Amino acid sequence: MIVAKNITKSFGDLQVLKGINMEIREGEIVCIIGASGAGKTTFLQILGTLDRPDKGEIIYRKINTLGLKEKQLSKFRNQNIGFVFQFHHLLPEFTALENVCMPAFIAKSPRSKAEKKAKEILHFLNLDDRLDHKPSELSGGEQQRVAVARALINGPEVILADEPSGNLDSKHKSELHGLLQSLRDQFNQTIVIVSHDKDLEKISDRVLTMKDGIIIQESK
Repeated sequence: MIVAKNITKSFGDLQVLKGINMEIREGEIVCIIGASGAGKTTFLQILGTLDRPDKGEIIYRKINTLGLKEKQLSKFRNQNIGFVFQFHHLLPEFTALENVCMPAFIAKSPRSKAEKKAKEILHFLNLDDRLDHKPSELSGGEQQRVAVARALINGPEVILADEPSGNLDSKHKSELHGLLQSLRDQFNQTIVIVSHDKDLEKISDRVLTMKDGIIIQESK
């Protein structure tokens, strides 16, 4: 489903990625682990088309994303990739429902259709009673579930998650891990996770270990 070919990236004289090759199959959970500075987040941003590599290719279902112009790339990203971050990046002045609808509004989806889909997802995530709450009125676990709902609103083929449980306590962390498994099992969702969290390895189909800008190990 996704192929990364010989991805390199430098910032000044520092080479962060030194030739990453990876294939991701539809409907699998892949966890990328490694110490800070290994290049995990840089690679995830390139995989998500948020940044461009110095060399290499990122191919989604035979589409070479690096060949797309900026407007085409933004549209592709909006329609095909959902993002979940350690810091939820919810807009504080908007409700949970409005936050979830944002990517759909950007895609010019009608408000009624966007809100209907957002309510369905929030119901699935057990947030029916939090639709009109702003982020400051939500717990950390609830905020993260809203962020997951926002990632799902446009029906993306893949979810990319950067330390999704990094700010959660053990209870909410366990709930999030269960949710990720449910998304894969019920909707065949493809999920790529960057994390230090060893517990995420347990729910993953494959675990890739990065060190000094390369993948040094793959395990299942």
